[in-house]
Amino acid sequence: MRKELIVLLVLLGVFLAIGCAENGSEAVNETGTPTAETPVSEQESETILVSAAASLTEVFTDMESQFEAENPGVDVNFNFAGSGSLRTQIEGGAPVDVFASASQSHMDILAGKELIENSSREDFAQNSLVLIVPSSSTLNISGIEDLTSSEVERIAIGNPETAPVGKYTTQSLTEAGIWDQLEGKTILAEDVKQVLVYVERGEVDAGFVYMTDAKTAEPGTIEIVTTVPVTTPISYPIAVVSASENKEEAQEFIDFVTGEEGQEILEEYGFTPESATA
Repeated sequence: MRKELIVLLVLLGVFLAIGCAENGSEAVNETGTPTAETPVSEQESETILVSAAASLTEVFTDMESQFEAENPGVDVNFNFAGSGSLRTQIEGGAPVDVFASASQSHMDILAGKELIENSSREDFAQNSLVLIVPSSSTLNISGIEDLTSSEVERIAIGNPETAPVGKYTTQSLTEAGIWDQLEGKTILAEDVKQVLVYVERGEVDAGFVYMTDAKTAEPGTIEIVTTVPVTTPISYPIAVVSASENKEEAQEFIDFVTGEEGQEILEEYGFTPESATA
């Protein structure tokens, strides 16, 4: 009888221990009902949306992991497109926290409508415009003047209305006095990345892109012919969007981009950091 009692007491102790362990692994709400615990990191995480010029795709994507490692409470999502298209989205009420443009004009338009926080606006990088051709080209293009040849039939440029690279291109060709001869040959692209793809595939005879984008081309697909003079510096501004509900986190991202680490990463990708031009 004593042995049976001892066995029962031991089993009862085991059951009680298991029950305590299970209860200890769950949180309890005010009604006493167990609920699953949420990790502290997930509870504190805020997601920000950064709308950035297409030419920033590679460099901003590279910055993401380093920024998030240093700011564990912030998760960054990107929306890359032509700066004009992004500006239009913000004007339409898109839930954007940060806008990074490839031209001052699109940022100026938003500033004029009080759609960005002017106190947060900073210039963070500069770029250059280049003429590129397919590596397989046999047209012997050595400068922009050669584009007037009747043998050159298709020239890819960004749509000046949506892609700053197109605006810079048309201004430069107009300044050179050859735009009227080339306008009929142009194939408009939505952004600089599309121009690059057209040239990589050999679908056009030449194209105008930023130097940083030319460096991202598939190996052996394009050749850089020359750097094209521009009348307006290719400068990139960044700012917090006024409608942002995460202004503090948005400013943290801007501080990273304009800070020492961000500027070093920009330089690695071929941009001229704004700190180097100051």
